[in-house]
Amino acid sequence: MSRVGKNPIPIPPGVQVHVGHGVVEVKGPKGSLLQPIPASISVAVEDGKVVVTRANDERATRALHGLTRALLANAVHGVSAGFKKELDIVGVGYKAELKGPREVTLSLGFSHPVTYTAPEGVTLAYDAKANRITLEGIDKQKVGQAAAEIRAVRPPDPYKGKGVRYADEVLHLKAGKSGA
Repeated sequence: MSRVGKNPIPIPPGVQVHVGHGVVEVKGPKGSLLQPIPASISVAVEDGKVVVTRANDERATRALHGLTRALLANAVHGVSAGFKKELDIVGVGYKAELKGPREVTLSLGFSHPVTYTAPEGVTLAYDAKANRITLEGIDKQKVGQAAAEIRAVRPPDPYKGKGVRYADEVLHLKAGKSGA
């Protein structure tokens, strides 16, 4: 049995889970998410917990068992607490400017500014003092994808470390050439 899939998901107060045909709807104080369920996986709400079970022990079904449980756990956490990613902008003259709750203009050493619009459900905040962009939302996949797209505009340089990096990212800088 899947070690991840067999663990029940506790439902925090204020969160409601409705199991429909092929889809699970999770509602909470921050919003609502729909999670599709594969045909070989069944979901039930028992004693304030979400229990995920599988129909058989085929390889593909076993893989979907743990995945479905993890996606449902992310949905429950997202509607109750939400998800947050922080990006640091490192470099002389590198900065960002908000143009609303979902749009940011990045000045990252290119000849032109780069404008990024976050997907629906992801909000952006910018702290000019720390030069840090914060992304928040209830869908973990959307928040992570938006953060990855912003980081991809100017990934960290391996020699000086300049660029956009995750706040908790550890960089190991290369030594560079030893000219003599």
